[in-house]
Amino acid sequence: MAKQQLIEQFKMKYPTLTKQVDNEIITLEQDEYETTIDNWAIATIAKEQAKAEADALRQTKILAYQKLGLTEAEIEALLPTSKPDILKTAST
Repeated sequence: MAKQQLIEQFKMKYPTLTKQVDNEIITLEQDEYETTIDNWAIATIAKEQAKAEADALRQTKILAYQKLGLTEAEIEALLPTSKPDILKTAST
């Protein structure tokens, strides 16, 4: 998604932002609001890019393992488990 689209979505969802200063809730001034929304958009794009890169790397590994003749179960055993899966397994 394009940065400007994300900014527009964030602004629609969060028309104002607040912060706590000395136990008092204050509304962000326009420049701080704009900077915060911009930073959220940048972070969202970076997160999406990192996920796409990780997915592409995973797919490349799967194809390489398939060329070696490994079974689906063997491939899954060789691929790293994502953090949420590790936490889910550890808590059960």
